[in-house]
Amino acid sequence: MPAEGIAYKTLTQAQVSEMCDRHERLWSGRSGGARAHFAYCILTDMDLSRRDLSDADFTGAIMTGANLSGTVLNSSSLYSADLRRANLEGASLRRADLRGAVLRGAVLTGADMTETDLREGVIARPDREKGLAVIKHESRAGEATEANFTGANLTRSKMAGMVAQRADFTDAMLLGARLIRANLRGSVFSGANLEGADLSGADLSDADLSDSILVNTNLTMSKLEGVKTTGALTEKPAGKTLEALGAPVGELLADHIRWCETDGAEGRPSIFDGADMRELHSLAGKRLTAFQARGATLYGLDLEGAQLQGARLERADLRMACLRGADLRGADLTGARLNNADLRDCKLGPLLIGKDRLMPASLAAAKIRYADLRGADLRRIRATGADFSYSRLDASDVRHGLFTGSCFTGARIDPSFGEDVENADGAVDLDAA
Repeated sequence: MPAEGIAYKTLTQAQVSEMCDRHERLWSGRSGGARAHFAYCILTDMDLSRRDLSDADFTGAIMTGANLSGTVLNSSSLYSADLRRANLEGASLRRADLRGAVLRGAVLTGADMTETDLREGVIARPDREKGLAVIKHESRAGEATEANFTGANLTRSKMAGMVAQRADFTDAMLLGARLIRANLRGSVFSGANLEGADLSGADLSDADLSDSILVNTNLTMSKLEGVKTTGALTEKPAGKTLEALGAPVGELLADHIRWCETDGAEGRPSIFDGADMRELHSLAGKRLTAFQARGATLYGLDLEGAQLQGARLERADLRMACLRGADLRGADLTGARLNNADLRDCKLGPLLIGKDRLMPASLAAAKIRYADLRGADLRRIRATGADFSYSRLDASDVRHGLFTGSCFTGARIDPSFGEDVENADGAVDLDAA
């Protein structure tokens, strides 16, 4: 509802479009430009999609049901704006001011909300005697009850005191986010990354934190009655520690590298099945052909440029791992978790064995959500039943690949994808990707 004492202005779609055009002209340095000023305007159900409205002013605006999908709102002021049921899917809200904003039922799937401010806000109006008089009934915490933040990037966002009951943060990035005293009752954080987040004093009663990342997450004085944490990754060892492998890990890796360099004449291959390898931090550029780490935890590990031909990585946790430019020809990543992994320019094509035998790489049943596979070699890949939701596969080579039953919800693919692959029968949302 419009705030008492403030004159709201109703705009038509034509007026909104003209203001957006002038704002974009300003940002592009063209003549006739002017900053978009939508403060205290009624923009209900308006279409502002795919516009560049960085640094625009939406203070106190009524934007219920508005379409802002794909819109760039970096550093914009949405202070105390009413965004109930608004569509902000894929929008960029980096460093935007959303203090006191109402996001009840809003869709923010895949939105970039890095360093966004979602703390408490109040609306004030000019007063001759007091300067600015707060309209007390409009004082409110940031409110996002039942909002959809699926896959949104909320890294280092400020959400102290926010009310977000029954909100969906599935697969969201909340690294270093501040959710002190936030009301998150019944919210879903399944698969979300809360590394370094501060949830001290937050109400997480009946929340779902299954398969989330809770490394160095501050839960001091939080309410945790009925919370689900099945499969959550914390700083505690996940599986075997490196000390339990029977020899110093440095020696095991040195033996493996020597075994690779001498074609098996010296050294021996290492086996890290079920081990928690996070403390290694980096294996970038290492020669680790036939590396075996089935079911191992390699979360966040730097494997850039590593030689992992024929590696056995079934069911391994490689979330947030950097595999850029790595050689994974013939590797078996069946059932592996690669959410938010960097796989740009990696080689996941077939490995030539002998003179005429090819061993294809496997991503069957793997979870590769929000991953970056641009420029990757995926020729002849076996990716049946894999989940590529919201991942980038554009500019990747998928010739003769098997993607039967895979999921491509929100993924980016090249127009020739369907012609290049060998089989994609039963794929989900392939036509919409």
